[in-house]
Amino acid sequence: MASENIKLLKQDTFKAAVEKGVTLVDFYADWCGPCRMLAPVLEQVAAEVAGKATIAKIDIDEAQQVTGEFQITSVPTLILFKDGKEVKRIIGLRDAEFIKDFVMSAV
Repeated sequence: MASENIKLLKQDTFKAAVEKGVTLVDFYADWCGPCRMLAPVLEQVAAEVAGKATIAKIDIDEAQQVTGEFQITSVPTLILFKDGKEVKRIIGLRDAEFIKDFVMSAV
């Protein structure tokens, strides 16, 4: 589910990926319908914020330690990180404009 604009994170690459700059992480699952609906929206946002922020995804089923650490109980959950610290989060589907504004609020 990753692309050239979206990084696919694993449990062991998560911390390094969010420690510098602004990163939006989509906590998703392959079996999640809304997660699949959100994927093209994130593609669009990733293209629009390229160079300013990073868009990444992490599979909650494969990264249970990270999922537990951030107390993810619903998917999709989008967490915005700035220099390794959680800034804010949203749960559920949103449109591209909302997500872009959400990301740019931390840039």
